[in-house]
Amino acid sequence: MTRKLLLDSALELFRTKGYAATTVDDIAAAAGTTRVTFYAYFPSRSDLMRALIGELNEALERIDSPTHGSTARGLVAVVRDGSRGAITQWLTAISARWDSVRPYLQAAFEAAAVDPEWRGLVDAWFEEAISDVEDGLDHAGRCAPESRHMRGVLAIAQLDHAARNWTPGRWGAEREQLVDVLAESWAGLLSEAAETEG
Repeated sequence: MTRKLLLDSALELFRTKGYAATTVDDIAAAAGTTRVTFYAYFPSRSDLMRALIGELNEALERIDSPTHGSTARGLVAVVRDGSRGAITQWLTAISARWDSVRPYLQAAFEAAAVDPEWRGLVDAWFEEAISDVEDGLDHAGRCAPESRHMRGVLAIAQLDHAARNWTPGRWGAEREQLVDVLAESWAGLLSEAAETEG
């Protein structure tokens, strides 16, 4: 209970004050506890951020992977399928979580901006998602092998940017419109058409 309260308090403070401006004392006070209690659960603020990334992975249905750190089997499967319909369906489901995952993503990016260790951890986390796209393309035997990683980079960069920045009415588009355009882009990058055009 105390651990969860510390995590929730930290996430809210990171959202309102920013990662760099939030201290361990701020987090402990917001949780109604002390610095000593904070350190009983988390040896450092970075360890607390790792726990928040664990919560983010749960929200995104990412599970442990011996080869990539974590994997989202649904993402691998939709890329393997490659159809516009499957891509749209998956993106619609994932976009419904944007409001809940945005604070985690923003905290991770802010941490990466001020903490070199976190920069490496965030980069590695993105590589896990990129690897899911590559795995899906590998299973499908689609697109030139030397282009699969690059296609994953582009697809995940688009998804990340939308997840972190889109809110209702922003960019003159509702969520369904944005998902439709994103699905069109992903289909171009990851489908049979990409193979024949690439």
